[in-house]
Amino acid sequence: MTASPESIRLASAAAAAADDKLAQDVIVSEQLALADVFVLCSAPTDRQVSAIVDAVEDRLKPLVGRPARREGEREARWVLLDYADVVVHVMQSEDRAFYTLERLWKDCPTLNVPDEQATAQSEDR
Repeated sequence: MTASPESIRLASAAAAAADDKLAQDVIVSEQLALADVFVLCSAPTDRQVSAIVDAVEDRLKPLVGRPARREGEREARWVLLDYADVVVHVMQSEDRAFYTLERLWKDCPTLNVPDEQATAQSEDR
């Protein structure tokens, strides 16, 4: 079972927002039991983690509203944004290296998410 087009669209928007705030090692993976798509990215400082989280929420709010659940925001070391079918993890680089979430879904395919602007332009045609 592959991720729905809507989940891929939301994950693409989240990944683009994270990339706009200079997130490192952005990975988008599908076919997990917990969600259609996971987005994982990291940043070296708590301020940058917070900036990425804010950018992801701002980008997804008009598309899907607020996340159903949000955890870890106070410490800004590992913030989880749960949009049901799409789950976004923003972690400090040090914590990401320690927890290595990628190994939990190493057998799941990663998605090459389309550039959000290119997708919007093709949808307008």
